[in-house]
Amino acid sequence: MSKTDWRNDPEYLSCVQDLLEAPAVQKLANYTQHHHSTRLKHCIYVSYESYRIAKRMNLDYRAAARGGLLHDLFYYDWRTTKFAVGSHAFIHPRVALRNAKKITQLTPKEEDIILKHMWGLTLARPKYKESVIVSLVDDYAAVNEFMTPLESKVKKALKK
Repeated sequence: MSKTDWRNDPEYLSCVQDLLEAPAVQKLANYTQHHHSTRLKHCIYVSYESYRIAKRMNLDYRAAARGGLLHDLFYYDWRTTKFAVGSHAFIHPRVALRNAKKITQLTPKEEDIILKHMWGLTLARPKYKESVIVSLVDDYAAVNEFMTPLESKVKKALKK
């Protein structure tokens, strides 16, 4: 994944430190995401890579960092929890937004990032470039988190 460690980036940390210290965010470490990662690790990855891309593009990197960190702020196992009103893909962005509003003030851009991060799977089109960035980084992270351990197994099997 990222060659740069987010822990050593003071500008990134200044954008998200308050959120990283919030018990509601730390609680994400207790949930598995994409089989081989915790939800907290996933959210930090999406946040940091989105921040780096937005910064290179002279966009609102603070919103990308904060929205990316909060995009999956929900507390259930999405593989087993079922909803009567729709699938996890459609429900969890609204759950994450509601949970995020409980811990911090959000800008309209941050709200859009959280609510629209499933764009492509849902028809909710992002309003901002930063929302598109977080959505694409989230997709990349999901595939990478799922495939990396699988790739290791295949390489081991081929060595035999």
